[in-house]
Amino acid sequence: MAEAAAGVGRFKSNYAVERKIEPFYKGGKVQLDQTGQHLFCVCGTRVNILDVASGTMLQSLEQEDQEDITAFDLSPDDKVLVTASRALLLAQWAWQEGSITRLWKAIHTAPVATMAFDPTSTLLATGGCDGAVRVWDVVQHYGTHHFRGSPGVIHLVAFHPDPARLLLFSSAADTSIRVWSLQDRSCLAMLTAHYSAVTSLTFSADGHTMLSSGRDKICIVWDLQSLQATRTVPVFESVEAAVLLPEEPAPELGVKSAGLHFLTAGDQGTLRVWEAASGQCVHAQRQLPGPGRELTHCTLARAAGLLLSVTADHNLLLYEARSLQLQKQFAGYSEEVLDVRFLGPKDSHVVVASNSPCLKVFELQTSACQILHGHTDIVLALDVFRKGWLFVSCAKDQSICVWRMNKAGEVACVAQGSGHTHSVGTICCSRLKETFLVTGSQDCTVKLWPLPEALSSKSTGPDGGPVLLQAQATQHCHDKDINSVAIAPNDKLLATGSQDRTAKLWALPQCQLLGVFSGHRRGLWCVQFSPMDQVLATASADGTVKLWALQDFSCLKTFEGHDASVLKVAFVSRGTQLLSSGSDGLVKLWTIKNNECVRTLDAHEDKVWGLHCSRLDDHALTGASDSCVILWKDVTEVEQAEEQAKREEQMVNLGKPRLGAATQLTPSGCSGPGCRLLSQPRWLCLQP
Repeated sequence: MAEAAAGVGRFKSNYAVERKIEPFYKGGKVQLDQTGQHLFCVCGTRVNILDVASGTMLQSLEQEDQEDITAFDLSPDDKVLVTASRALLLAQWAWQEGSITRLWKAIHTAPVATMAFDPTSTLLATGGCDGAVRVWDVVQHYGTHHFRGSPGVIHLVAFHPDPARLLLFSSAADTSIRVWSLQDRSCLAMLTAHYSAVTSLTFSADGHTMLSSGRDKICIVWDLQSLQATRTVPVFESVEAAVLLPEEPAPELGVKSAGLHFLTAGDQGTLRVWEAASGQCVHAQRQLPGPGRELTHCTLARAAGLLLSVTADHNLLLYEARSLQLQKQFAGYSEEVLDVRFLGPKDSHVVVASNSPCLKVFELQTSACQILHGHTDIVLALDVFRKGWLFVSCAKDQSICVWRMNKAGEVACVAQGSGHTHSVGTICCSRLKETFLVTGSQDCTVKLWPLPEALSSKSTGPDGGPVLLQAQATQHCHDKDINSVAIAPNDKLLATGSQDRTAKLWALPQCQLLGVFSGHRRGLWCVQFSPMDQVLATASADGTVKLWALQDFSCLKTFEGHDASVLKVAFVSRGTQLLSSGSDGLVKLWTIKNNECVRTLDAHEDKVWGLHCSRLDDHALTGASDSCVILWKDVTEVEQAEEQAKREEQMVNLGKPRLGAATQLTPSGCSGPGCRLLSQPRWLCLQP
């Protein structure tokens, strides 16, 4: 109690950005270096370079014209990176230093769509949207060849792996593969066996065989001596990439003989291994639920023994090539972030719900990412139980999932439930113990779900898969969508906020109506109980936050300052201050006693849907429609110490005596007995 009273006076004055989880890949090419230590990918005007081991971004390279990057390639010796921008400029980078060594005009009349180095790292081929193929000597710095004759966009170029043969392959909109002789400066052959766009070309180590894949659901094996197709393998899916595997046994992939085998990635969302001779699929990954699983890219780093695949929702998955064991996961782009929560007893992880059926769990210290599959439609809301190991999610698929994180940071789904007839838009966990949770839905009802005792144990979960949850109580609460539910700190009260402009108070577990909070002019987005007082905070689309007394349902205070809807509200500083986030992209810090907006934090560029505070109250977490997640640190004490040091220095300079060690700088505000909102906790004695 004394500690609580002491903490009341410590008002926060500012937060600073400690960390940002930002998009680093928005579609397009991805590439690993030969060692498998660095990952290169496109994000708008930049090529980002990630350290594979830690997941941290090492470099973010942007051309001087600041136009979108349309193509890039890393040389086989890993020394040179070349990028092409929409401004028709090519840039040669010393990528490890992050500097441009040469910049030149592409001479194409339309943007460069693809590029590739030759095996010696001296020649670079570029294919343009103008139908032209050009070859450049990046060592001597001049253009060597210009091949015309392809209709439409050139979307693939590749050199023959034997530099002595001086052959270049390209594919354009007419679905044929052209073979160009650099020696004769002419088209040697047109390989016409595909019926739709060719999506990849890959070569065997000896250079005698080429594999092409297409959206016509076939892969074709070509003999490069005769330039004839030797085998057509129907793979029954639109293939975005195919990779020839090393000709050696790999029992875990079903490769038992030394013949030609290849791996495909496509719209079914699974990696599959095929035997070329028989045309049989010898291995297939287990298919995971939900949309966005289609694979858009796949690349093999042979020397490192790693395989990288990319999903349609911009997740990058790194596998050990010989066994397809998942090594690393990276979330490239989260689109709209809808909710965020700290996880773990020390808030070591964060979980992010974005415009996707998948959840992303990030370890804050290492940037390691896990992608969780359990829902089949967009996850709308999250909450976490008191200890931090168990958390819950709800989604548009009308279901809820309970997840458990173990001490190693691995997360598994341990329970699932369904019963609502519309999207489940809000969810809240019991506060005292891990005993129940409450959901609110677009069907205007709330449901109370008891949790089996076994779920709160630290075991990894039942052997038979997730436990099936059953709702204990269902209550029709509002006339419109329920946007928010909150459980009181004593687990005896439930608050609901709705699009019908009201909040309501209910007694648990029977869900009996106790009263209605009326006063907002627009729908409510969030309701939150104070951790210390018998007070409810509501955030509304009318741009205000209101505080209400639970005893008589009267409005105690109104906070005005957001220019648009207030989407989330949270109590900080032991219930004496509020954090609010809005669709104006702002986060505001309020002191309750004097209604003052102490600080406005402006780091997001769009609606801030997610807001959560750490258990030590020293950090806050926000997630927004700009696809950014920001970790904020409370810098009040740091700034006060700096201010104190400045004042002492000024006094010394003026020749005045320094402030004594006993002098205390206390923030304005009173926690005396006359302050109604800053009293001791009364939750444990409150009865509904």
